[in-house]
Amino acid sequence: MSGRWRGPGVMAVVVLATACACGTPSERRDAVTAQVTRFERALDAGQPLRLCAALAPATREELEQSAERRCPRAIGTQDLPRAGPVRHVDVYGEQARVVLAHDTVFLAHFPTGWRITAAGCTPRPQRPYQCEIKGG
Repeated sequence: MSGRWRGPGVMAVVVLATACACGTPSERRDAVTAQVTRFERALDAGQPLRLCAALAPATREELEQSAERRCPRAIGTQDLPRAGPVRHVDVYGEQARVVLAHDTVFLAHFPTGWRITAAGCTPRPQRPYQCEIKGG
């Protein structure tokens, strides 16, 4: 069989399987909120290994490169705010934003679940967010 076996039916199945893998909008919001809550609890408890485990690979790499040390030591040097309660959650496909009382956290969905791509973010009018921790 040739490598050209791609019809509209196959594409529909791929799109449907991809959409179903993420769960309902409510389930995705709940999963994102749970990940941010775990991250904030680890921050409050001073648990750098858990904080590092919650980061997306590129975010962890960027943190380690900029701090010139491994993540568990580097994350302790970041000025992350005590975020407070969740105010709003936006999930758009594989990306999410969680607005907390004193922080905004961005996430991306990976095969292993939702991971933090940026944290310690503050909005700036007409400009991108300024983030303490971010991926490259």
